Amino acid sequence: MELLQGRIRDYAWGSRTAIAELQGRPVPSDGPEAELWLGAHPGAPATVQRDGRPVSLTELLVAEPGHWLGERLVGRFGTRLPFLLKVLAADTPLSLQAHPDAEQARAGHAADVGRVNYVDPYHKPELLVALSEFEALCGFRDPGESAAAIAAFGVPALEPVVAALRDGPAGLREAVRLLLSWPRAERAGLVAAVLAAAEAGPDSADAGLVRTLAAGYPDDPGVVVALLLHHVRLAPGEGIWMPAGNLHAYLRGTGVEIMAASDNVLRGGLTAKRVDVDELLRVLRFEVLTEPVLGPEQVEPGVLTWPVPVEDFALHRVEVAAGSPGVRLTLPGPRVVLCRSGKLSVDDGVGVVTLDAGQAAIGAAAGGPLTVAGAGEAFVATCGMH
Repeated sequence: MELLQGRIRDYAWGSRTAIAELQGRPVPSDGPEAELWLGAHPGAPATVQRDGRPVSLTELLVAEPGHWLGERLVGRFGTRLPFLLKVLAADTPLSLQAHPDAEQARAGHAADVGRVNYVDPYHKPELLVALSEFEALCGFRDPGESAAAIAAFGVPALEPVVAALRDGPAGLREAVRLLLSWPRAERAGLVAAVLAAAEAGPDSADAGLVRTLAAGYPDDPGVVVALLLHHVRLAPGEGIWMPAGNLHAYLRGTGVEIMAASDNVLRGGLTAKRVDVDELLRVLRFEVLTEPVLGPEQVEPGVLTWPVPVEDFALHRVEVAAGSPGVRLTLPGPRVVLCRSGKLSVDDGVGVVTLDAGQAAIGAAAGGPLTVAGAGEAFVATCGMH
């Protein structure tokens, strides 16, 4: 194992406390800290020390793919780390978005000469596990519920949207199309009408959501699109799984996120960035998500996981009690370990690293089983191939 120095991304929606507190730095931080990246993503690769200088993980994977990734992983994904582990800390809502599946990403990247929608040929499924109370929008809820929720605001202009939703799942696509194609000159008026109804009448979670979103996006029809989705409130340890075609948005909170390493994002609102309505409609899966919350499964004493159906990544949480012999994990390499709390030693038979809260380590595929000892909590990211 080797110490891994992550990179902090300073997106405007980030927290000025969560990541700093995790790493034991002064609070508040000088500016927003949205994500701590622990991987080899070319946009902000983590580093390890070589001869007293930081060397990017991306550079090492290309130079020594067999050592770091192993032949099997190279054969499947090439000389790149297929996953990216993050700590995500949101103080304000992120954009409504969805990601393509693997086939759509490959075809879109090949055809998208300007790399407007598809900047790489990879899919981007995501799993987020809450570290604090966490709010998100995730997946379409029953369209009958959405129709009733929107009708309760009593805005006449939204009657065609309500009518489409009353057609059931078949009407979801039309409802989303109507909202995202709303005439630009009329968007501020639409949001103002819905907000006025929320402030004057409905005492509901939907009204509260509208008030929150409209405060930041007063002319964005994504405020109404949000009412078509599950409004999820996660307790620490609960997760949400976002496969291809799932419309979602993070609203508030801190979590550990693991995702396939890709930048392919199709936005649908709550953003000043570009929204390609036609391409988003092509990628979205207009299916009702019956259960948006993903609970953990115990693998063995002290070890939890959140099973997801992809080969790119897997995430485990390890809790080690003081005085115990530690936990031994046989997981495919490479492995990235993030210490959430306490002080832990991680040993892959090649090297031993001691981690404090907020620190991370990486072990190559060439290493052996992973032993986590000491006292504390860690998250371990690996590929999902068995």
